[in-house]
Amino acid sequence: MLEEVAATMGAERTGRGWLTVDDLARMPDEDGIHELDDGRLDVSPTPGFDHARVVARLLGHLGRAAPDGFEVLTRPGVNIHGDPSRHRRPDLAVIRDGDVTGPYLARPPLLAVEVLSPESTIRDTHRKRAEYAESGIESYWIIAPSAERTAVFEMRLDHGAYRDVQEVLDTDVFETEVPFPLRLVPRWLTADGPWRRCIGGEEAGDRAERSAETQETPEDG
Repeated sequence: MLEEVAATMGAERTGRGWLTVDDLARMPDEDGIHELDDGRLDVSPTPGFDHARVVARLLGHLGRAAPDGFEVLTRPGVNIHGDPSRHRRPDLAVIRDGDVTGPYLARPPLLAVEVLSPESTIRDTHRKRAEYAESGIESYWIIAPSAERTAVFEMRLDHGAYRDVQEVLDTDVFETEVPFPLRLVPRWLTADGPWRRCIGGEEAGDRAERSAETQETPEDG
């Protein structure tokens, strides 16, 4: 049904079957995540619980770490190079305040994050990697959830293409300075337990103790 609606809209709009974001706005939203690949409809199933949990935990962690002037968004619409027929919706993105000039991002976010699912692996690791680099997104993370060893892959833009920076697994600590300083333990994106206290790579009590130590000043004499 959705494909028939898309084909009709595209034919009416362009005469060649190409779609734009204006067509997406008129489509039913209960059929999944709608994106555009050179004017062709690209639909992903609505994410399940495991995917949603990773996105929610990472959203909260990024939001707490973000300095003033940054904003963390879930599934913002990104027009690649401002082209309304090339439209992606990363699971998470980081932008600077003031970068939104309309209903969709025409400027590249500072960071795009995709959480892998079985049907999205090829798209996220190949097609979107190329598109996000082409559009000038400085940093791209791919999260590979797993009950055994969740992984975080970081890529950074280097002369128009992504360079692999690091791959961090399970209980190892992912550390980056882009788009702002952050520590992250991949395991706590998926594992049950005290993830809020542990996701940054240290216990909340340890952080408080170190903070108190740095504020102490030695007595004279």
